Amino acid sequence: MIRALTAFATRSPWKVIALWAVLGIALSVLGQALVFRATQPSTGEFLPASYDSAAALKVAEEHFGVKPNANPLTVLVARADGAPLTADDERRIDAEAAKLTRQRIAMPRSKDDPAFLVQDHSQSPRISPAMTAPDRSSRLLSVELTGNPMDPGMQDLYRAFREHSRAEFAEADLRTGFTGGLADTVDTTDAEETRSTIVGVAMLMVIVLLHVLVFRSVMAALLPLIAVTIIGGAAAGTVIGTALLTGIELDASTPQLISVVLVGIGIDYFLFLLFRFREQLRSHPEQSGRAAAAEVAGRVGTAITCAALTIVAAFSTLAVATFGQFRVLGPAIAVSVLVMLLGSLTLMPAILAVTGRKMFWPSRALKRRTREGVAARTGELIARRPLTLVLASVALLGALAAGMIGMRVDYGQSSAGGERTASAATAAEIARALPAGVSDPTSVFVTSSDGSALTAERLGGLSRALASVGGVGQVAPTVLSEDARAARIDLFPTADPHGQEARDLVSGPVRDAVAAHRPDGTEAHVGGTAAIFSDIASAVDKDLKVVFPVAAALIALILFLLLRSLLAPVVLMLSVGLGFAATLGASTLVFQHAAGRPGVDFSLPLVLFLFVVALGTDYNILIADRIREEMDRPGPARAAVARAVRHTAPAIANAGLVLAFSFGSLAASPGSATQQIGFATGLGILLSAFVLSIVLVPALAALLGRYLWWPLRPRPAAGRPAARRAPERVTTG
Repeated sequence: MIRALTAFATRSPWKVIALWAVLGIALSVLGQALVFRATQPSTGEFLPASYDSAAALKVAEEHFGVKPNANPLTVLVARADGAPLTADDERRIDAEAAKLTRQRIAMPRSKDDPAFLVQDHSQSPRISPAMTAPDRSSRLLSVELTGNPMDPGMQDLYRAFREHSRAEFAEADLRTGFTGGLADTVDTTDAEETRSTIVGVAMLMVIVLLHVLVFRSVMAALLPLIAVTIIGGAAAGTVIGTALLTGIELDASTPQLISVVLVGIGIDYFLFLLFRFREQLRSHPEQSGRAAAAEVAGRVGTAITCAALTIVAAFSTLAVATFGQFRVLGPAIAVSVLVMLLGSLTLMPAILAVTGRKMFWPSRALKRRTREGVAARTGELIARRPLTLVLASVALLGALAAGMIGMRVDYGQSSAGGERTASAATAAEIARALPAGVSDPTSVFVTSSDGSALTAERLGGLSRALASVGGVGQVAPTVLSEDARAARIDLFPTADPHGQEARDLVSGPVRDAVAAHRPDGTEAHVGGTAAIFSDIASAVDKDLKVVFPVAAALIALILFLLLRSLLAPVVLMLSVGLGFAATLGASTLVFQHAAGRPGVDFSLPLVLFLFVVALGTDYNILIADRIREEMDRPGPARAAVARAVRHTAPAIANAGLVLAFSFGSLAASPGSATQQIGFATGLGILLSAFVLSIVLVPALAALLGRYLWWPLRPRPAAGRPAARRAPERVTTG
């Protein structure tokens, strides 16, 4: 199957290239236009219905008209001269709020935008007075805008609402401040926009520069990026189209993760082909470029397929997770990687077949003997001192892994550097006069289970019990639904609603008080940000206990099938496990201990495990497959290991750098979670490439020799000649 695909691609390369160009561009355009219709920004919507906060969300939607894509905002209004608000000021503020509610905010858009691709977010905001600060320094308004907060169109609508509101209140000599989820997102995006653009451009320049330095060819530097962009666009469009057709909603971060993953692994696979293609042309100068491409693609295609299937298997295990954000992320990445695999077996070989030796123009390295390089010296060192290098590698990784001691998990949503934004400044001003939870309250939803109507008097005991809970700064008056079959009691904790203290308060004392004091004939559920993330913590803990062993078992099975050995997969799995521990430990040291964060993001251990284990195994598969190939030739096992490192280390090193830069670019993103994933995954890839695959695994192979492949060890006949090849040369440029 694999050789059939690669053979077809190299026989009819122009047809394959044309087909991919059409599909890639079309699916990429559609995917970019429809991505925000396929994503769900509300984390709570991914919780199973059995969780308390998920049940609270359902009550809010059914009885209080709260929409799943609602974006609650808090607007602070104060006198421009800083004086306390008077009764006339309060009436004027409420009148302005009522006027804004009647006005429709139009979404800014270009006349050239196709109507069927651009979603119109124009709407009239829902605005209601909330409360006045005890010191009368400000009055708060509750605002609701509906739409995906990650959609640039929705963000533009918020900016238009913000500027319009500021102008209206300014005419009455009043100043305004805005805070809440959408305001946080827009302010942070605006603050980080320039840096993110610079980092993205720098990443592309570094990748191109690396390829130019390695291959001495502009074509070899640019064509991989073009090919991966085409395939990646097709993959992203496929995932987004599938999500829309099936009604599955993706997490807002999924498209960005898919893009980074595909750029990284796609360039990796192209590099594996390019290095082997160059080696083939050097060893067989009489062979045509098309024939060399067919032979290389057929040989390397097997290793690439197994490497891709390792990633697919790892992420497919997320389908068994209970937390919907993970359950959707896994299959989405798995599908996109399968599309990238198809492109690696068809488009990439077709490009090699068309370009042939011109791929490396103007470099003349194909026509001259190259000098011994770092890879050759590394291979010789491993062959001479394998035990020393094993001990040194294990010591380094073990020292980094020790950083996990005292590791805490953070379920907060704060953005790195968010304290410098206008939204954060408004939240801090509110917190100085009112409980911190005023801008993001915890809500207790009570529903009638016996058919009787609810009244504020009937729920008075529950309200008083909640007000007496330590850590609850204030309890708002009870709000009844139109049919009086449901009620909402808002609590304003004194702690930051995104912090651990608020989550502990909600999951413990608040829920205990609700269970003990809810009236007979009613059901009660606790909702809000703190409650949602408290339940997410429980769901993630359960998922980690299932996903880790299932993913490890599937990866081990693929390694068994590829390497036809019982011992080699164990060696590879132990090495990547140690690499995972080292990466998580180093990330804990950087973010929790050095940067002073509350802990590592809750998604980091699982995402890091899957990325580092799955992607790191890619490099181990490449080096292990080449070690076995070299051990099939006559001669000492250590010499075979040295040859394998000499030929494969450059590809692994460059692929590792490219993938690390791809993920590292996420570290410049606004979100704290995305920054941690970017940094940690980039570091994990570097450790996997330079420590595990280039040093530790070859050193272990040198120690174990052909016993590494037990029970089917390579047994080359002493007199069997090696496959016809030119004298070995070391690739350095």
